[in-house]
Amino acid sequence: MANNGQQDVSKTVSTDSVSPSHLQRLAGTVAVVTGAAGGLGQAIAVRLANEGSAVAVVDNKEPLWETETLARAKVWRCDVSEPENVRGVVNDVAGSFGGIDILVNAAGLLSGRSSLLQATPEELHRFFGVNAVGALSMVQACYPYLKTSPHRGRVINVASRTFFTGAPGQLAYVASKGALLGMTRVMARELGPDRICVNAAIPSQVATPGTREHSDDETFAGTMSQQAIQEFVTPEDFAGLVAYLASPDAAMVTGQSFVCDGGGLMH
Repeated sequence: MANNGQQDVSKTVSTDSVSPSHLQRLAGTVAVVTGAAGGLGQAIAVRLANEGSAVAVVDNKEPLWETETLARAKVWRCDVSEPENVRGVVNDVAGSFGGIDILVNAAGLLSGRSSLLQATPEELHRFFGVNAVGALSMVQACYPYLKTSPHRGRVINVASRTFFTGAPGQLAYVASKGALLGMTRVMARELGPDRICVNAAIPSQVATPGTREHSDDETFAGTMSQQAIQEFVTPEDFAGLVAYLASPDAAMVTGQSFVCDGGGLMH
């Protein structure tokens, strides 16, 4: 995409963006992708499906895209902040597909900007309930299936650069995503004996309908101007990182935090 300070979020995520060398890298696996009704979750679901996974598209709203274009993709409605709902959906997914090999925790609340002086306990609880506790509930529900996966179970938690940048005005969001990064390391340690790999994938400020609600063209251009590679990061770019972490190539990669931002943060 040209360096013009603008991003078009109306373009549908491509369903044929996988290089030939990676086709069917995930053949025979079952992937659960939360927050997959649109945005980054959609791009991840498409990429994993194109690499051979049977994909459970999980979200608390209907997908904004035609999931039937993907082979072996099915949709489940789920509120990840409700543990009983999570357990029921996960067991249903495993029963439908015959197990679960990959879990991508992409569901999350995004944030506008307001002073920390106006932050309330209720607001923090709301963000933690989805961005941190929701991911934990998914891991707990998927664990019995991940530990018996013949492909070596994978958990990929979608975190945020804001934990490192300390984005002003987003206290609840930053704190919840920071918690998710810490949880990723604990999960990697505790699930390692079961050969389950747990990593965090951290995107740049990627233009999706959700992020566009809180950031204008100038904000996106400012973020991109700090990158080593002066190009906007796309949902497909980020989905490629997630696909790598889910693949056999990452079988001994765990407890790590990977940033896909064109060399902006360089963490």
